[in-house]
Amino acid sequence: MKIFLDGKFVDRQDAKISVFDHGLLYGDGIFEGIRAYNGRIFRLKEHIDRLYDSAKAILLKIPMSHEEICNATIESCRLNNIRDGYIRLVVTRGVGSLGLNPESCPVPTIFIIAAGIQLYSAEVYEKGMKLVTASTRRVSPAALSPAVKSLNYLNNILAKIEGTIAGTQEVLMLNQEGYVAECSGDNVFAIKQGIIHTPPIYAGALGGITRAAAIELLRQQGHQVVETQLTRYDLFVADEVFLTGTGAEIVPVVELDGRQIGQGVPGPITLELIRAYRHLTATTGTPIF
Repeated sequence: MKIFLDGKFVDRQDAKISVFDHGLLYGDGIFEGIRAYNGRIFRLKEHIDRLYDSAKAILLKIPMSHEEICNATIESCRLNNIRDGYIRLVVTRGVGSLGLNPESCPVPTIFIIAAGIQLYSAEVYEKGMKLVTASTRRVSPAALSPAVKSLNYLNNILAKIEGTIAGTQEVLMLNQEGYVAECSGDNVFAIKQGIIHTPPIYAGALGGITRAAAIELLRQQGHQVVETQLTRYDLFVADEVFLTGTGAEIVPVVELDGRQIGQGVPGPITLELIRAYRHLTATTGTPIF
């Protein structure tokens, strides 16, 4: 395996960063998770656009151009013969002192890993997933904007641990006001009487690339999609619930906190969306080879 690290490709065993890197010491950095399908990178430009937006928000200057980052991502896939896989692109503040001050980090660290991923089994997509609500609340937008895809995921990890203890693969997270924000790694949608609802970004949800693609596809299919505040009650009584994420894709949800969602099986709109999304990812994207 070849890893892109600070401008060159190295073997996996040589892909090392300093223990003084602030990405490691303080979670000071940003990342993107990107998918490749059928020899194409799905929505590469949108991912890199979001990377630069995250960087700007935390005053991190990426020492490569948008085009250079895109080319390095494509080359990472090409060198590792990735046709269907997952790409992790990371930019840290870089090596610095043991203090918090980011000015001690003169040069950011950049690395790209192109490999494989499988978050959930085929059975989850066929039969649906069960969720529980985590007691861990989503970080307030007043503390850190959910639009920043930062390296500090401890909030999500603590919520994920609650799900593991409860025997579920994913958890619902609420914001400080008690409204639905997102899941530990996915965006969430609820369908009631044909209208599709999803929490707005200001409620604590990441502006997901897959979320945006799902909204586009649903509207193309003639469905009404609205961004609005949701409570757990809205999900309890929904006809269908599904999750979206780069790694997860489109995941049906059939139970939340012991309450059956709809008929307890993946619903027709969700299944229609899964088919449309799989077609979209298989036929569009930036060519690798």
